[in-house]
Amino acid sequence: MNIQSKRNWLLVALFNLVVVAFLGLLLRWMFVAPVAGINYKYLLHGHSHVALLGWLYSAVFVALVAFFLPPALQQKKTYTWQFWLSQGTVLGMLLSFPVQGYGPVSIFFSTAHILMSYWFTYQFLKDGKAAQLGQGKHQQSYAFVKAALFFLVLSSLGPWAMGPIMATGQSGSELYFNAIYFYLHFQYNGWFTFAVLGLLFWLLEQYKVNFSVKYGRLFFRLMFWSCLPAYLLSVLWIKPAAVVYAVGGAAALAQVVALVVLLLLVNSISKQVLALFSNWSRFILVLAGMAFTAKILMQLTTGIPYMADLAYRLRFFIIGYLHLVLIGFVSMFLFAFFCTARLVKF
Repeated sequence: MNIQSKRNWLLVALFNLVVVAFLGLLLRWMFVAPVAGINYKYLLHGHSHVALLGWLYSAVFVALVAFFLPPALQQKKTYTWQFWLSQGTVLGMLLSFPVQGYGPVSIFFSTAHILMSYWFTYQFLKDGKAAQLGQGKHQQSYAFVKAALFFLVLSSLGPWAMGPIMATGQSGSELYFNAIYFYLHFQYNGWFTFAVLGLLFWLLEQYKVNFSVKYGRLFFRLMFWSCLPAYLLSVLWIKPAAVVYAVGGAAALAQVVALVVLLLLVNSISKQVLALFSNWSRFILVLAGMAFTAKILMQLTTGIPYMADLAYRLRFFIIGYLHLVLIGFVSMFLFAFFCTARLVKF
């Protein structure tokens, strides 16, 4: 498996993470001392887009290409073009969002990135089919990856809906914010979560850790089918009909059951799993697991009307939850994974 050629790609993704961290520090400093000439809201847009697309999307892109595809396919120039063109769109967003917020230039680059993600999804699934990934030893992990790519494409319906919503004068309306939450939900609960779970099961399969296939499939089904209606938890702030609370709550409960199934699966092989990681990466793997558990439990609480309303009124609650998922769970796991896979040394 030739993965060393992807090291430079990962370093680019890590550089984007450094930029994201700098922008995050600047955003927090502006609470203490506003900086003249910098629009906080515009800078926030730049921070969030580079975090999601410059760091996380790029890191997952590298992991999927480098570890799932055989050398002959991962060396295709198509993936090189996709990676660097996507970096061009990230750079465009980094430079344009802090200046104009959602304007012609930033919308152009963010739209271009969505189209790049479609191209990547199509090419990866095509090559995955050619390599028969769904039939080999990585079929369980590949199921998670296919689901991740499905949610990646599904999430893009949110941004596509923004144009018509704003054109009809509904900017700032309930529909406007629910379109944003649609995108965010299927990004962090769908695309990134399922990609990380796919990488976890890839490790188990690659290093021949004998896990329960029955539990693995049950966990996948519970997570996949609950992710779709779990979006309703993001719209409870508008105080919808009781049935919406019921369906959203049931989806959250199903993910708690999925968490229990995962814990049962991991419990019997915990020593073998931890043995795959060094002391340092083992520590951050445990942190990622704790963050994932907290994510599932916090999601369950938002099915309660009082907590749903509290999450809406306390904006920092939502920001904290997003950082818990994207930094505590997704990023931490990616650090541990890349370290264990020896693609990069931290």
